[in-house]
Amino acid sequence: MLITTTNTIEGKKIVKYIGLVTGETIIGANIFKDLFAGIRDIVGGRSGSYEQVLREGKNTAVSEMQQYAAAMGANAIIGVDLDYETVGSGGSMLMVTASGTAVILED
Repeated sequence: MLITTTNTIEGKKIVKYIGLVTGETIIGANIFKDLFAGIRDIVGGRSGSYEQVLREGKNTAVSEMQQYAAAMGANAIIGVDLDYETVGSGGSMLMVTASGTAVILED
């Protein structure tokens, strides 16, 4: 399935707009990741553990959105938007939402 942030796909004709599809995930960050990320913030450098959590959240949300689109008969999702938000007590959890428009492209 083709997934894109653009509203059109060059060289392809959209023959049917099916509708909005979304995928959501909420991931908790554990205390050890927080501790090591805090140390990296003090001494500098990237926080690989948080980057991995971000990637995992994005992949899960996009995969869920893709499954919904496929169940609706779509072969592409256009206009995809990813949103990241912290939720929970003290922002202890990360919520990732993927949304887009499920469409059918001409073969």
